Amino acid sequence: MSDTASTLFTPFTLGKLTLPNRIVIAPMCQYSADGDGNASDWHLIHLGSLALSGAGMLILEATAVSPEGRITPDCLGLWSDANAAALGRVLDGVRRHSAMPLAIQLAHAGRKASSAVPWAGGQLLSADEGGWTCVAPSALPYSATEPAPTALDADGLARIRDAFAAAARRAARIGLDCIELHGAHGYLLHEFLSPLSNIRDDAYGGSLENRMRFPLEVFDAVRAAFPAGRPVGMRISATDWVDGGWDLAQSVALAQALKARGCDFIHVSTGGLSPLQQFAVAPGFQVPFAAHIRRETGLPTVAVGLVTEAEQAEEIVANGQADLVGVARAMMYEPHWPWHAAARLGAQVNAPRQYWRSAPRNAGNLFAGARIGMR
Repeated sequence: MSDTASTLFTPFTLGKLTLPNRIVIAPMCQYSADGDGNASDWHLIHLGSLALSGAGMLILEATAVSPEGRITPDCLGLWSDANAAALGRVLDGVRRHSAMPLAIQLAHAGRKASSAVPWAGGQLLSADEGGWTCVAPSALPYSATEPAPTALDADGLARIRDAFAAAARRAARIGLDCIELHGAHGYLLHEFLSPLSNIRDDAYGGSLENRMRFPLEVFDAVRAAFPAGRPVGMRISATDWVDGGWDLAQSVALAQALKARGCDFIHVSTGGLSPLQQFAVAPGFQVPFAAHIRRETGLPTVAVGLVTEAEQAEEIVANGQADLVGVARAMMYEPHWPWHAAARLGAQVNAPRQYWRSAPRNAGNLFAGARIGMR
């Protein structure tokens, strides 16, 4: 155990929400809703497990704001009061045993909607297979083998913008602490940003200002619909990894525009828009993008990208590359990842009383407030 105080396990404030440490559980799609977008028992088990991990905040998976905005027919939704009631029941169960701040990622999949679940191949579904017609900024398919989506008209844009706002109001009603807009990984808001997927000739296409217009309108609508003081941020892909596509310089411009509108944080990922993307995957490969945006804008950032080790996460926040570290797949593999990180860094972490006796003898005073008595 280290004798040096850990930065990873210091508090951080977003809006009026204070996180107990800098570890964020990043959104991870589960494809386990009931078919109408309603949360299921799986979500109670999955989220309940993660909420006992001692992380600073848990962000729920990409949650569709309309039925056609789902990635798959089994994706979570928040487009109806029935969706809100089902998710609210899950969150009530989680909160009974955890005080961890809970956020939600609101999303629309755009031209990457209507897909099979990953374990069934992930391909675009036809209407006969339970799929639907996708919508997008322009009638450009994700790949040459797929049918073109329908280009959104003014009414379609207004309908989706209003759906994001309505979902934000439902999120507030069921007590979610924070909203993250999904503007990454080739989904609808990212599709508007990138010149590879947006070739519109109206006010929502062409120049960088025009391509940013709809994502910023959505942000404004959500920010107005969600209570003041509860943070709203955005997940972005900082680059398409394709020549002529969305890139880091444009991401800085977007982050600056978001900051001016009261955005509380930016969650920095990359890629997902085009099958032509080319990049090498390595530990922390996306962290430099978060560091650059943080340095250029001063906007609080969440860094992700094969962050799997406690010392790696500590270095990211201690060196000022990001304010928060997002852990996703590593957290699913080891739901007590923050416990192990705290033990290795000589820090303390919150854990349920029922688990206090589980700390190894060499972990010191690992669990905050732990008091153990036995007869």
